[in-house]
Amino acid sequence: MNKTLKATLISCLVSTTLLAAPAMASKLKIGIAAEPYPPFSVKQSSGQWSGFEIDLVNYICKEIKAQCEINEVAWDGIIPALTSNKIDVIFNSMSITAEREKTIAFSAPYYYTPSMYVGPKGSKLTTTPAGLKGKIIGVQGSTSNADFLKKNYSSTATIKYYNTQDELNADMAAGRVDVMLMDAVPAVDFLQSKDGAALEAKGMAPKDPLLGEGIGAGLRKSDVALKKQFDAAIKKMQVSGDFKKIQKKYFSIDLTPK
Repeated sequence: MNKTLKATLISCLVSTTLLAAPAMASKLKIGIAAEPYPPFSVKQSSGQWSGFEIDLVNYICKEIKAQCEINEVAWDGIIPALTSNKIDVIFNSMSITAEREKTIAFSAPYYYTPSMYVGPKGSKLTTTPAGLKGKIIGVQGSTSNADFLKKNYSSTATIKYYNTQDELNADMAAGRVDVMLMDAVPAVDFLQSKDGAALEAKGMAPKDPLLGEGIGAGLRKSDVALKKQFDAAIKKMQVSGDFKKIQKKYFSIDLTPK
C-alpha cells in the first residue's frame, strides 16, 4: 500500500470515528451555599447534596447535556464567585431583583415563594414599620429580605443580620430577636420542627420589587447561550409537568412561578 493511500484511509477512519463518537458534554460548576437549606439543599453524610433544588438542577443539566458538579461557596461571596469564573451558575434560591441584575443575568424563574414574618406564639405583632417600632428584626444578610427590611424598617426598628439562616433560627427560638423575615417555604418547615415549636407565622411581606420576581439561576451576563439553554429547560420542566412531580416530593404547596 503506498503512503498516499494509507494516509487517506487513516484519515477517513479517524473522521468516521469522530463522527460516531458523541459530542463531549460541557462541564458546569453549580454554586450553592455551603450552609444546608432543607429541603432545598441538604448535604448527606456521604458528602453528596440532595434536595428540591438539586433535583431541579440535575433535571436541567440532563436536558442541556451538561456535566454538572456542585461547588460549595459562602453565600455572601457567591456572586463574586460567579463573576470571577470560580463557578458557572448560581442555583441556590436567589431572588431575581433589579439590583442583582446590574451585576449578573438570571434565567427564567424556576420557582416562587413569598416572604414570611415569624415570631413567638401568642405575641401581638403588627408587621408594618410602625407596628415593629423599637423591635429587633432578624434576617439573613445579603438576601432580598435583608434589602427589603433595610429600606422599610431601618428607621424604626433594629435590624440584626445573620450569616446563616440556621444562626438566625437559633436566636429566634432563644428569644434574642423579636421577629424574623425569611422565605415562606423553609419557614413552614422550621415551624414544624422542634426548635420552631414555640413560634408561628405572623403574616406575609407585601409584594415589593426588592423581594424579587421569583427565583432564578444566576449566570454571567456574557453567557447568553447558556441562559437560553437554562430558560428552555426550565420551560420544558414546567410545561411537561416534571416540575410538579419534583415539587410533590418536598412540598404540599405550589411553587410554580407566577
